[in-house]
Amino acid sequence: MDVSNSLRALQNYVEKEQFAGYDPYDALNSPLLSVLSCRNKYLRIIFIQLLKRLPINFRPILFVKKGYNPKGLGLFLWGYAKLHASDKSGRYFSVVQHLLDLLEGVKSIDCSGNGWGYNFDWQSRAFFVPKGTPTVVNSSFIGHALLDAWKLTGNVRALEMAQPIAEFILRDLNRHSEGDGSLCFSYTPHDCYFVHNANLLGASLLIRLFRETGHAEWQDVALAALTWSMRHQRQDGSWYYAERESSRWVDSFHTGFNLQAIRYFFDAGFAEEWREGYERGIRFYQENFFLADGTPKYFHDQIYPIDIHSPAQAVVFFSGMGMQYADLTRRVLFWMIKNMQDEAGYFYFQKYPHYMNKIPYMRWGQAWAFHALTEYLLHES
Repeated sequence: MDVSNSLRALQNYVEKEQFAGYDPYDALNSPLLSVLSCRNKYLRIIFIQLLKRLPINFRPILFVKKGYNPKGLGLFLWGYAKLHASDKSGRYFSVVQHLLDLLEGVKSIDCSGNGWGYNFDWQSRAFFVPKGTPTVVNSSFIGHALLDAWKLTGNVRALEMAQPIAEFILRDLNRHSEGDGSLCFSYTPHDCYFVHNANLLGASLLIRLFRETGHAEWQDVALAALTWSMRHQRQDGSWYYAERESSRWVDSFHTGFNLQAIRYFFDAGFAEEWREGYERGIRFYQENFFLADGTPKYFHDQIYPIDIHSPAQAVVFFSGMGMQYADLTRRVLFWMIKNMQDEAGYFYFQKYPHYMNKIPYMRWGQAWAFHALTEYLLHES
C-alpha cells in the first residue's frame, strides 16, 4: 500500500478546504440550537450528541459554518513541519508560516501567556466550556507541534509562540493534590475536572520547555504532575480516563496520549523511576486495543465505534517506537487507509457494525490522519 499516495490525496483535500471545516462537537455554533438549548446543560448535551452521532450532516441547514479549529491547525502545522524535514525545497515552509499566522489569530484572549481552546461552545457531563476558553489539551498539543516545527524548520517564531504556553499552564489552571507533593492540572481555568491525558500532556510540554529554557519551576511542576498520574496507573498498566466514578473507562487514543506524553520525559532525560510503569502501559496498549488484522478497538473490552482517533494515535505513537512495533504500526495504518479513507482523500469519522459515519470532520478526522501519515513517513525515511 502506497502511504504517500494516501497522504497526497488527504493533503489535496485539506488544502482545497483551506484547513477549515466542521467538528463533531460544534452543534452549539448553530444559532438555532444555541437559542433552543436555553442555556440548559442537558439540552446542550442532547444537541451536541445528536449531531455527533447522526451519519448525515445537517450542519449547513442549521447554519453551522465551517471554521478553524485551533487544535486542528496545530496538528496540520505538525504535519507540514515533518514534510519540510523531508523536502527542503521550501514549498512546505510557506504553509508552516501560514499555519502559524492562523494559530496566532485564534489564540485565547483571556489567559496568561499563550493558550488555545475550541471554536465552539462545548458542554460535557462535567462542565460547560465557552468558545475560546483555553484548555490544557489544546494548548499542549499545539505547544508540542510548535516545538517540533521549530526544530524541523528552524522557524524561531514557532519557539516564541510555544514558550508562553507555560505561563498559561502554571498560572491559570487549577490543581489537585493529595498531600504527597504530586499534582494534577485541571482541564480549563474554570473547572476542577482532573483528567489523566490532560494532566500528562501539560506536564510533558512543561518538561520540553524546561529543556529549552532552564526554568527550574517548569521542571519541578512537570515532574510533580507526572508523579500524580503514574501513581494512579492501574496494576495492568492502564489508566482510567479520570478518577471520578463517572469517568472510569479505559479507551484507546487517550491511552496513547498518556504514553506519548510520558515518552517525552524519557526523551528529555527524566523519569527513569517510572520506566517499568511506562512499559506496562505499552504492553496493555499493544495487547488490548488491536485485532490481528490491525482493526483498532475503541475501548479495551469493546470494538465499536471504531473512531479515526484510535488508529491515528496508534500510528503516531508506535511509529516512534522502532522496529519492534513496525508490523503493528503497518497493520493499523493499512487498515485505517483501506477502511476509513474516502476516494476524495478525506477520512471518515466512525465505523459501526452496520454503517459508517462518513462526515469529513476537519479537526477530528483530517488533522489526526494527516499527523499520523506524516509521522509514519518521517520515521520510514
